[in-house]
Amino acid sequence: MGGKYRVTGTAYPRMSRPPRRRKLVFALLGSVLALALLGYGALQLIDVFRGGGKGTAAAAKDCPTKAPASASPAGAANPGPAASGAPAVVLPQPGQITVNVYNATPRAGLAKAVGDELKKRGFTVAHVGNAPADFDKKVPGPGILLGSPRTDKAAYSVLGTQLAGVTQQTDTREGADIDLILGDSFKDLNTKEDADKALAVLANPAPAPSPKKC
Repeated sequence: MGGKYRVTGTAYPRMSRPPRRRKLVFALLGSVLALALLGYGALQLIDVFRGGGKGTAAAAKDCPTKAPASASPAGAANPGPAASGAPAVVLPQPGQITVNVYNATPRAGLAKAVGDELKKRGFTVAHVGNAPADFDKKVPGPGILLGSPRTDKAAYSVLGTQLAGVTQQTDTREGADIDLILGDSFKDLNTKEDADKALAVLANPAPAPSPKKC
């Protein structure tokens, strides 16, 4: 019987490795990768929290908190908002401004009507009549404010609140009076209500906006 079955050739059948060992290797590799990912994620979270703390500290440095105001002792004067909200411009009263009203248009009686209304509003009206030859029928706009270059600029501003669109010119006069020369496109003075509002804006200009808000 031994000679009937022979093994010939150089290849011999081999048994494959059991599958259990291979599965164990993959399981170990997976565990190592999972631990590595968890550790990386933890480091990222730590960096985020640390960065947030630094940003908050930097913001605190850029915008320091104002110290709370200490309580004023009994009987001490409280400056209040009036001290910081004082008018930036001191305007002359209408009665301190002398106005000459001249008519450079063909409309009869215009200078007198405007002069009477300015008197009602408190201005000192000196002369009323037709415009000088240099301006008569030569003022296409609403009007011109003409005066000395040494006249207080605030006086021009106060008078300018009474009518819109006027221009300003100077001459060689010595006095502080101002000529109001009415032009062709003049319709009427501003209403007293609108003029008073414009005066209030001049006397109390809006404060400049803060450069930065925290």
